[in-house]
Amino acid sequence: MFKDISLYEKVVAKLIRSGMHISFAESCTGGMCSGALVSVADASKVLDVSFVTYANDAKTRFLGVKNSTISEFGVVSEEVAREMASGVAQTALSEVGVGVTGIAGPSGGTAKKPVGMVCFGIFINGAVKTYTCYFGEIGRNEVRQKSVDFVFQKLDELL
Repeated sequence: MFKDISLYEKVVAKLIRSGMHISFAESCTGGMCSGALVSVADASKVLDVSFVTYANDAKTRFLGVKNSTISEFGVVSEEVAREMASGVAQTALSEVGVGVTGIAGPSGGTAKKPVGMVCFGIFINGAVKTYTCYFGEIGRNEVRQKSVDFVFQKLDELL
C-alpha cells in the first residue's frame, strides 16, 4: 500500500531531528498521509493527532476554515488548503500542518476544477506554502496515492 517507505522515513527523521510535530488535515486522501507516516517506526515521536475532514462542516468546525473562504474560492482551492494546514497545526499544537483537498473522481469535476485536481497547504512554523496539482483522470486511488507522494516530497524539500 505505501509506495515509498524510504521517503516517509526521511521525513520522520527530519521531524525528529528538528524537534517538530506534524498533523494532517485530509479530505480526498482520507487519512492516507497519516497512514503513510505511521508506517514508519518512531512516527509516534512526531505525530499526536490528525483529522479526516471530508465534509465542509468538519473543515469549519475542527480546523477553523471560514465558510466565506469555501463560498468564495470553493472547497477545492489553495485558499481552503491554506486554512486547513494552519488550522490543523493550531488545533494540534504542531509546528507542521498539512492540508489536502481535491477531486479524486471518478465524478465531481468541472471545467475549472477537473477530476484529479488536488490542492495542498503546508504550514511550517507559521509560514504556509500552497500548491495545486493536476494528476488527471488516472483513477480515484491513484490520485490519492499521487497526492500522498506529493505531500512527502514537498515535506522532504521544505523541512
